[in-house]
Amino acid sequence: MTRVRILVALVGATSVLGAPFEKRAQPQGIDVSSYQGNVDWSTAKANGVTFAYIKATEVSYTNPDFSSQYTGATHAGLIRGGYHFAHPDTSSGATQAEYFLANGGGWSNDGVTLPGALDIEYNPNGAKCYGLSASAMVSWISDFSNTYHSHTKRYCHHHTLQSVIYTTTDWWTTCTGNSAAFASNNPLWIARYSSSVGTLPAGWSYETFWQYADSGSSPGDQDRFNGDAAGLRRYAAGLVDAFLG
Repeated sequence: MTRVRILVALVGATSVLGAPFEKRAQPQGIDVSSYQGNVDWSTAKANGVTFAYIKATEVSYTNPDFSSQYTGATHAGLIRGGYHFAHPDTSSGATQAEYFLANGGGWSNDGVTLPGALDIEYNPNGAKCYGLSASAMVSWISDFSNTYHSHTKRYCHHHTLQSVIYTTTDWWTTCTGNSAAFASNNPLWIARYSSSVGTLPAGWSYETFWQYADSGSSPGDQDRFNGDAAGLRRYAAGLVDAFLG
């Protein structure tokens, strides 16, 4: 993500039976990109990190450190997944989802792979909403999300579980018109550097992941999972109703 990070706060949580997870010892995570380079994953794990999101792609760009970072996180025993930095002004959502899937963004129900995340935030190099109207932006996100799901086929408790959405409430309100169209199927990864997550985008009652700081004791941005360690493992395996609000 850019320095204006917004990784996903994967959404708030329900157990298999639908009851909220007890919020104890929320698993700590980080998200990294080529900016962090060679990450000492063993030290990160020793510092309490249990999961990681790693930048995989951005339009037709691939993170040159993705393979080593992903492998390093895997060998350290972390639950990990990839994310794609969106450029809705460059190509279709489907095109970018396909590229992401082909370059590290896939998901399988092995219990250690997080579903791919769409990092969608203010444009670092131009119009903050990429020149799209709110309705066009909603259509672009739907195109990405539906294409991602067509490959992963991730379902849980009658929900079609699609890509995670990483964003800020401010960007979402400004650029999608605060659309509530994604809360039923897309886990939320919210970015807010504060003592609380604050107001969430429309439709979501919970965040799944919260990016609460852009620095800390481990490399990259600092994240929390909204549940417990067992819930995180079940979520990665596709067995939990994805903290959908």
